[in-house]
Amino acid sequence: MNLETVNAILTSVWTVWAVLIFAGIFFWAWRPANRMRFEKDARIPLNDED
Repeated sequence: MNLETVNAILTSVWTVWAVLIFAGIFFWAWRPANRMRFEKDARIPLNDED
């Protein structure tokens, strides 16, 4: 196996890995269970400290 072949294989594996990570984060962020938490966190800058 030469260096170009190893590079092609690693590039393909890295691409698949990055897509899987992105899909996992996307799925986690758009789950209905997280909606209330994100809405609550979005209001933090608007909360008064008084």
